[in-house]
Amino acid sequence: MSLNVIDLIKGQLGPALVSQAASQFGESESGISKAIGGLLPAVVGGLANNADNPGVVDAITKASSSGILGNLLGDSSGNPIITNLLSSLFGDKIGGLVNSIASFSGISNTSAGSLLNLVTGATVGTVGKYAADNNLGASGISSLLNDQKGIISSLLPAGLSLASFGLGAENWFGQAKETVSSVTSTAKDNLAEGVATARENVTEGAREVRERFENNNNNNQGGGSIWKWLLPLLLLIAAGYFLWKQCEKKQTTTTTTVSDSTATKTDTAVTTSGTAAPVTKTDENIDLNGVMLKGYKGGMEDQMIAFLKSGGYKNAADDSALKDKWYDFDHVNFKMGSSTELEAGSQGQLDNLVAILKAFPEAKVKIGGYTDKTGNEANNVKLSKARAEFIKAALGKAGVGAQVIAADGYGSQFAKVDAKASDAERAADRKMAVRFAK
Repeated sequence: MSLNVIDLIKGQLGPALVSQAASQFGESESGISKAIGGLLPAVVGGLANNADNPGVVDAITKASSSGILGNLLGDSSGNPIITNLLSSLFGDKIGGLVNSIASFSGISNTSAGSLLNLVTGATVGTVGKYAADNNLGASGISSLLNDQKGIISSLLPAGLSLASFGLGAENWFGQAKETVSSVTSTAKDNLAEGVATARENVTEGAREVRERFENNNNNNQGGGSIWKWLLPLLLLIAAGYFLWKQCEKKQTTTTTTVSDSTATKTDTAVTTSGTAAPVTKTDENIDLNGVMLKGYKGGMEDQMIAFLKSGGYKNAADDSALKDKWYDFDHVNFKMGSSTELEAGSQGQLDNLVAILKAFPEAKVKIGGYTDKTGNEANNVKLSKARAEFIKAALGKAGVGAQVIAADGYGSQFAKVDAKASDAERAADRKMAVRFAK
């Protein structure tokens, strides 16, 4: 399976950088995030389209030692490597690309232009570093970029397309278009061949049946009248049978190539027999001394209440006996890159925590924030700390501030998922948690 370089680059464009960029450009974090989501596949697509251009390959090689990745926000706009590279990739299409991204994400053209430089710097820096780490020469870099052609269009966010940038697929990826045309032609040939074969088989079968019946009719004088209606019926049955068998054969063996990558799609029946259905968690009533809280069975609230009722907190000698048991929030999530905006549905669990603390006023807690392994670690620690402080402040406003004795950010210190894993997999490491403390 070909390497998807976009997964590598995303590590440089994490929530911390989004937050910093939003502050520096005076834009919303959601707008910055949307713009990056559109620019990244466009830039990688531009590199893939110029995979055999010596100047582009040389720029990537130089980027690995230029220090671009160390200062993306400060070193991208005026960097000659990036400026010259963008000109090679997009030519007079740069303005259209910037306008499309600005309109799509709701940010200014100036900010979109700055982000184009930033994303390009992150892209060539990451690809250059990967090439250096894996001893890829010019041909290896070209091959790596060529491998990206089959996946670019599918990675563009909904509402964007290469055509919306003025970069139609027919202009960028001619080879893919030729492949589709070739496959279409082949499919037509196969279908025509199947129909012709079926027709020949039906004709031959009908001829054989007719000859047999005619022979029987000649040998059976006086019984020929039955064939006047039976023969057409049998011919019709034979024709239907041969057509059905031929269509069945073609349907189960036709393979359609969808691009010039290795991906294929075979039209086969899909069965769900024996497949386990995904487990879906649903909120249930969690008993808090007669008051019902909505939460997952075995989730944060359920575990905390059970621990308090068991006397576990009361009997803990000191903080060291409590520090290793954290309870992850099931519903509390921050918007990407933000330390001050919660996702919809988060407030309910904070209210539950307030209710628990009020029901057990002797209990004290500590809040912890965590990130995945991508991005700059110093920024990750700062972001996770700010998020923990935000929750601490929210609990204080709800009247239980005296019971929240600390809020710390741990960045990626305890992250378990590899930085090169998919965003969905890394989401397990991006969380907020609470533990009891003394």
